Amino acid sequence: QVVLVESGGGLVQAGGSLSLSCVASGDSFSTYAMGWFRQAPGKEREFVAAISRSGATTTYADSVKGRFTVSRGNGKNTVRLPMNSLKPEDTAVYYCAAVRSSHHEAIYSSSGRYEYWGQGTQVTVSS
Repeated sequence: QVVLVESGGGLVQAGGSLSLSCVASGDSFSTYAMGWFRQAPGKEREFVAAISRSGATTTYADSVKGRFTVSRGNGKNTVRLPMNSLKPEDTAVYYCAAVRSSHHEAIYSSSGRYEYWGQGTQVTVSS
């Protein structure tokens, strides 16, 4: 089992940057593929980015490609999401998620695949 805690959210003007972090506690962080999702008010949770167990494979939603970068540090049980050129439509609660994976380079964009979720961190981008 793993417990996930996100941090780094806040209020920023359009065009600004924020960097989210997710720290995992529990066993064998390196056996988990990780993902970031977000949920805006009145909308369904949507995929943002995912990273494989090794960190070598990543994927992004088209809406954030080129602006967000996902990375992980297995030695520190951390996954990060630096976000640049933020837009008002990026406003949402951002969630970190984990799924145990037997494949080193598997990545998952479906929220239903994930087993563990953090409590979320609010990102608000003003226009």
